[in-house]
Amino acid sequence: MRISEAGLPHRAGRRFLLALLGLVMAGAGPAAALDAAVRTPVPAAAGYRNAREAMRTGMRDYNAGDKEGAARALEYAAGQGHALALWKLGRMYAEGDGVPHDDLKAFEFFSKIADENADEGPEAPNAGVVASAFTALGRYFLDGIKGSYVRPNVERAYDMFNYAATYYGDPNAQYNLARLYLDGTGVTQDPRQAARWFNLAAEKGHPAAQALLGQLLINGQGVTVQRARGLAWLTLARDAAEGPKDQWIVTLQEQAMAAANERDRAEAQAQVDGFYRRSAKGR
Repeated sequence: MRISEAGLPHRAGRRFLLALLGLVMAGAGPAAALDAAVRTPVPAAAGYRNAREAMRTGMRDYNAGDKEGAARALEYAAGQGHALALWKLGRMYAEGDGVPHDDLKAFEFFSKIADENADEGPEAPNAGVVASAFTALGRYFLDGIKGSYVRPNVERAYDMFNYAATYYGDPNAQYNLARLYLDGTGVTQDPRQAARWFNLAAEKGHPAAQALLGQLLINGQGVTVQRARGLAWLTLARDAAEGPKDQWIVTLQEQAMAAANERDRAEAQAQVDGFYRRSAKGR
């Protein structure tokens, strides 16, 4: 199944999600439903008046360094269907942040968000959380979760990324979708489509998308060669790079800068300066 580039109609959201998530559980059995509360019981006497209060308490405890207390409060809010609490717990378990690392539990929290909020429109308050959940699910479907019912399923990964990229315009989903096209993973390799999706994410400030778009432009891969523009995107990506995980961006930019002539360097810098001026005006 493929989603049109215009995104799914609003009313089709839940039917789409049921088809993607519900049926993928084949062989998991009824007990493996995508309700995170199945594996994370909600405290019976938490003392919170409502999910919103529990969410506030959880984030206050988290920011104060009490991540164990934060998890308890967030689990209460998540049990009441609070989307942001579900998302925060999903991130905590995915990263082992104050709780044991558990990708399956993270997957289930993200799945619950998607299942209960699939009809949320792009302008809804929870849209960013829902889009992020779809994107996280896509990454899990790419490789599967070892020792669990979540098997590698590139088609499902594509559908998750495509839904979040087209319907919500999520830059992380757009980047992941571009990578599928660039590498030919689960789809016909198509550098032109990759460049298109990288560009959409790059315009929203996604450093990795900016770097790979820059490389495509310099090499003329799927697009017309535009060395100065490519160097500009790489420079913007380097400016936003953070720590060892982004060292590859720094390396690409340095290589491109060393290979560029003076004219391309000057033009690239002018484009970078223009980008920052436009960004400052938009604040």
